[in-house]
Amino acid sequence: MAAPMTDAHRRFLQVLMSKGITEASEARKLHHHCCETDKVYYAKDKLDDFISTINRHLQPLFMQIRKGMSEEDGRPYYAVMDLIILSENGFASSTDILNLADKLRTKKMKKKEAEQVLKVFVEDKWLSEKNGEYTLHTRCIIEMEQYILSNYQDVARKCNICHSLAVQSQVCESCGIAMHLPCVRKYFKAQTEPRCPQCNELWSCDIPGVSRMNSQSP
Repeated sequence: MAAPMTDAHRRFLQVLMSKGITEASEARKLHHHCCETDKVYYAKDKLDDFISTINRHLQPLFMQIRKGMSEEDGRPYYAVMDLIILSENGFASSTDILNLADKLRTKKMKKKEAEQVLKVFVEDKWLSEKNGEYTLHTRCIIEMEQYILSNYQDVARKCNICHSLAVQSQVCESCGIAMHLPCVRKYFKAQTEPRCPQCNELWSCDIPGVSRMNSQSP
């Protein structure tokens, strides 16, 4: 059974996500600070184990804290990686996910193990799968909406129509608002010249279920 997440783990993750990327020496200081602040046992040389616990709890969202090296000075850094939330269309391919599992620094997963994890997440309704690509299931979006909106403010958006988190969405090229695909289809259904509900510019994306020729005025 995976070790439980403590307040120290949550504090560490929150700070790291707010920074985006942290140099290894700063990560070690942060580890010490979080354990001391939340009165959790601190082991000086156990930062990787501490991060490993966080990563196991991030798996349902296919996020992980990864360690990398600066190409400029060779110093190690830590950053949070998320395949689905940071993707352009709200999906991550099974190939990308399996490659991510293969690159885990803390504990590598065999391909069969990673495939089994994917299967369990689909069965438990954390992920949805279609044609070999995975996205967040409705259950996951409902339960994790506030977390995602709070920690991914630069990329996470609410749908301009229904005002809930938009993972699979289209974005206006002019003003940046997002709309769920079903909301896009419903909103533009009766319009001959689809325009953004926010800025009134022509909607540049293809409307699901409607050909571009039929969506424009003659």
